This record gives sequence, structure tokens and C-alpha cells, in this order.
Amino acid sequence: MTKGKPWTNEEEKELQILVKAGASPSVIAQKMGKTYAATVKKCERLGLVVDVTRGLRTSTSIKLPKDLPTIEEALQMLAGALKKACEPGLDKVEVQRLQVIATLARTYKDMFAEYLDYRGIEKRLVELEAKYAALDRKSEKKSDSEKISSS
Repeated sequence: MTKGKPWTNEEEKELQILVKAGASPSVIAQKMGKTYAATVKKCERLGLVVDVTRGLRTSTSIKLPKDLPTIEEALQMLAGALKKACEPGLDKVEVQRLQVIATLARTYKDMFAEYLDYRGIEKRLVELEAKYAALDRKSEKKSDSEKISSS
């Protein structure tokens, strides 16, 4: 069930050309006088692959750190936010910012703990595999020596 004006054959051809040229869905929609959703849906129906993330703007740019902050560093940030939150006269925006810092620090702590646990499990697995391989080699040597002595 179509809600808007149907696509013509010429529009479909133009759509294919724009997609092949690498235009984003929002640019295509604007050029063709269609909605963003209609453009993406038509691409899906025609089997055209478009990058729906291309052309999206974000209000912040996040640079990823090379190294993960330690739990101590995350706790220091949290402590700084807590100390600042105790100051009188903070405006609403500053209080909200401090709440975000506290939430992020808590989330980071939880995820970091899980990450460390996975690394610990992985390390233990490697150790156990090495022990198993050593036992297996011993067992093979013992079996070989028993065969030789029984002959």
C-alpha cells in the first residue's frame, strides 16, 4: 500500500544512478523530491545498497582513546563530579552534566570489570590447554614405552 506518489521508471533509473554514484539517502531524497523513508524503502525493494549512516551529523565527535582508562582513573573522574555536585548554586545544566558523568563512570566500571573477567578466563583457558597438551604428550610417551617393553 503506497502512501505517496508512485515512483516512475525514470525516477527508479535516476535513483539507481545516484546510488551507484555514492549519494546518501538524504541527498537522493532531496534531489528527487521524495521523503527519506520512501527513498530508503525503494532502494531496499530494488535491491540497491545505500549507506544510511552516510551524511548523518552528530552533535558531538568522540575521539577513541588508545588505552582504556583504569578503574582508578574512572573513580577519580567520578570523585571530581561528586565534589563539584556538592558545591552550592549549580545550575540545572551543570547538574545534568554531572549526572551524565556519574552514569558513564558507573557504566564504565561495570564494563571494565566484565572485560577483565573475560581476559582472566581466556588466560586460564590457555593455561589449561597447555597442561592438557603436556599430559597428552606424557600419556603418548608412556603408551609408546609400554608397547616397546611388551614386544
